[in-house]
Amino acid sequence: MADNAKWYVAHTYSGYENAVKTAIEKFVANRHLEDMILDIQIPMETVTEVTESGAVKEVERKTFPGYVMVKMVMTDDTWHLIRNIRGVTGFVGSATNAIPLTEDEVLALGMERREIVVAYNVGDQVKITDGPLATFLGTVEEIEPEKNRVCVVVSMFGRETPVELELDQVEVVER
Repeated sequence: MADNAKWYVAHTYSGYENAVKTAIEKFVANRHLEDMILDIQIPMETVTEVTESGAVKEVERKTFPGYVMVKMVMTDDTWHLIRNIRGVTGFVGSATNAIPLTEDEVLALGMERREIVVAYNVGDQVKITDGPLATFLGTVEEIEPEKNRVCVVVSMFGRETPVELELDQVEVVER
């Protein structure tokens, strides 16, 4: 069943996001629905604020106030369970048909991450496989897996030029 799970967006009253998340978690535990409702998230972002006195502080803020993301297998029972929780006004979609998020939307929101296995190290010779520089050869200068970024130095017009790419846009050149 868990393979059929998709991310859905539940609309809540503003300020009720945490209460809705807690209520869903309790229902899931009490009714043993762990295989139907897999994950509940409230997208957050860290923002740096400067106060009037000039003090700088990091603050966690809801990215989408009034929304809770739920990864679940959509059935009549799970739809009714979420829909009837206090503070939930409905799902994103039509009144009776919740629309799941696409895979690209889920990745853009950062709720799930694709794990990319990096088969190269700093100093390795690599070939760019995607983008405007596809087929260019270069040397890996820096790898930042947490940012899905690799810096490759390529030779263009007789000059060494650093290029930032995503981790899956390069592959090791066989020697």
